[in-house]
Amino acid sequence: MQDTRALALTFEVSGLPPVKTEALSIFAAGHRQATRVRTLLQAALIAAQRTGWTPLGGPIAVEMVLRCPPGHRTGDASTLLGGVCAVLQDKKRVSSIGLTHLGVLVDVALYQDDRQIRRLSYQEEPAEDFSYRVRVAAVPDGV
Repeated sequence: MQDTRALALTFEVSGLPPVKTEALSIFAAGHRQATRVRTLLQAALIAAQRTGWTPLGGPIAVEMVLRCPPGHRTGDASTLLGGVCAVLQDKKRVSSIGLTHLGVLVDVALYQDDRQIRRLSYQEEPAEDFSYRVRVAAVPDGV
């Protein structure tokens, strides 16, 4: 039988991505990144439902393109990618804090764990308003 599940998922998100800049979990209720986390989770959920996406278990590539007004960068590539990747992995392993405030969004995961990442890409493009595109794709083993 042929495996017909999608091996790449690309979606757009309005606004700014969540940034991971401190030890406090961005999933904590009331965290200052909470709105950005929820916006990313909702966009990922819609894209996953539309395509029938199931979380990847093998090696992956994560790409992000940030669109922002010239001169209005909001963080460095590592904190932006760190926030996006933290949100898109399986959150059930974050057991030290309660996640019930996320409701059904707690189950949104495009892959299992950041240790799967073999390729990471970040790019900026000029735009009038903030938005970003995320792509998560399977990559061959050994890459």
